[in-house]
Amino acid sequence: MPAWKPSAADALFTLYHAADFDAVRQIPAFGEATPDLVEAMLQEAARIAEDVVAPINERSDRVGAQWTPEGVRFPEGFAEAWRTLGEGGWIGLPFPTALGGQAMPESLFNVFAEWIPAASLGFAQTMTLTAGAIEALIAHASDELIERFVPKLVSGEWTGTMNLTEPQAGSDVGALRTSARRMPDGSYRIKGQKIYITSGEHDMTDNIVHLVLARVEGAPAGTAGISLFVVPRVRVNADGSLEERNDVRCQSIEKKLGIHGSATCVMVYGDADECEGLLIGEENRGMAAMFTMMNAARLHVGLQGLGCADRAYQAALEWAEQRVQGVPVGREARDARPIIEHPDVRRMLMDMRVKIEAARAICYRASTALDIARHHPDEAARQRGQDELDLLTPMAKSYATDIGCEVASEAIQVFGGMGFIEETGVAQIYRDVRITPIYEGTNGIQAWDLANRKLKTGGGRLWQTILEEIRNTVAELSDTGLDKLAPALLNAAESVEDIAHQFLQLHAGKPSDVAAGSVAFQRLFATTVAAWLLTRNAIAAARELNQGANNSAFLNSRIVFARYYIERHLSAALGLRASILAGADDLFELDASQLGPAAA
Repeated sequence: MPAWKPSAADALFTLYHAADFDAVRQIPAFGEATPDLVEAMLQEAARIAEDVVAPINERSDRVGAQWTPEGVRFPEGFAEAWRTLGEGGWIGLPFPTALGGQAMPESLFNVFAEWIPAASLGFAQTMTLTAGAIEALIAHASDELIERFVPKLVSGEWTGTMNLTEPQAGSDVGALRTSARRMPDGSYRIKGQKIYITSGEHDMTDNIVHLVLARVEGAPAGTAGISLFVVPRVRVNADGSLEERNDVRCQSIEKKLGIHGSATCVMVYGDADECEGLLIGEENRGMAAMFTMMNAARLHVGLQGLGCADRAYQAALEWAEQRVQGVPVGREARDARPIIEHPDVRRMLMDMRVKIEAARAICYRASTALDIARHHPDEAARQRGQDELDLLTPMAKSYATDIGCEVASEAIQVFGGMGFIEETGVAQIYRDVRITPIYEGTNGIQAWDLANRKLKTGGGRLWQTILEEIRNTVAELSDTGLDKLAPALLNAAESVEDIAHQFLQLHAGKPSDVAAGSVAFQRLFATTVAAWLLTRNAIAAARELNQGANNSAFLNSRIVFARYYIERHLSAALGLRASILAGADDLFELDASQLGPAAA
């Protein structure tokens, strides 16, 4: 497996400039997040990802999680790595100190949430779900439940899960059949089956806190009648001590294309009708609580795609620098050279690198928006942060996971035939990252959310505000020598605006046309946002260069990345316009039977 090294320098530059981390640091709640402390924390986070988690990645794939009748066993090294994360306070980094956390910005935690999946995506799944469970409990559970469960999750002594999917109810959560029966003591008895439950069973901790969607007897059909429950693997007393094992078991784990180290469980609740669940919030309000967890998970899954892309790219770069093959076009010398000197290989590497920079900028910007939305003392600023977060979340999830798959595929291409061989390690990255466009709402669902609900919210306030931000950034280009970036950015903003208006009109008469073009629209919009954020990086770099900064090679690369992305990727995305507006008629012109092979 090629070496991988997280870059605090890349992360910090994008965090401060594309994502405007200074606006987060100025929030009183984050007064301790000084530049020196932030840099020191990221240096330590990089060390943990590289030295503690990355070494277990190959074993995670080769050995994988193992099911036994007594439970699921994670590969060697998982428990020790998880203990390191817990003891170092990394799991609780963004959570309140009163609950055992460090009350640091979520945007700082999310750099860590990029690097741990890059180190080992199979291992990282438990952290993603545990963080999401903590979010949901803090936002919606009673004080008593929070005190009973959250500190042990924050410390890493316990882990969390999210239980939505059932065999007959995938993305259609309203079709679930898991039931909840009220008990005289105020608890509930849960009965049903859930599938695809990440880390639903393992041997890393002595308890697992399942968040389970179920329907209370007599509740309305559909999503309106869904409630959310805490269902621990081991029952927990009011003082936090453990009782006997709950009526919960892992029936099996899935055999998967990738992330073999992550146990994807079939969970059975209530074999003996003794599965105790505790209600989170109010009955029939479970979807609101679960969406808190899902939105957190969507951003984290985007970071997973980003992390995998970075690992694949670094492997491809190392290979291209070492692999000697052929004489590059344009060279007169007859001797073979490293393939990085071939124009097409260099094109692939540049494409990979700028896609990573673009995805990182979107994910980090969404992260700082989250911090502002939750913690800024000014209500208007909180609303602006929430608007930006709402708009960027589907982009971050979809764009970064699409990029993860694209970059991993291109990495295999750089390796050539050796990339198809398991020993080189890039095949594992490709197999692992392929789940990310599916997790937590498929990217098609994210695109529909963007083109439907997010376009309509506040009469278009969300997208109009971000387009205005883009135009404001363009106005800054004239005094940096980067004027050539302006026309394409303005053209992209105008194209997004025009299509958004057309979609809003189509929603009233033919929403299927919007749905048909939503994925391509999401790619155009996300590419436009990424180009804007990379331009912010380029402006900052140009200003530092003009002031005589001594890290000129690093700063110049930020300018080249922005220019290359705008010239090659933004221009290509603008070509999606015809596809976006083509409508749905041609999708249904053929009968379903005509889509199969023709009869003889």
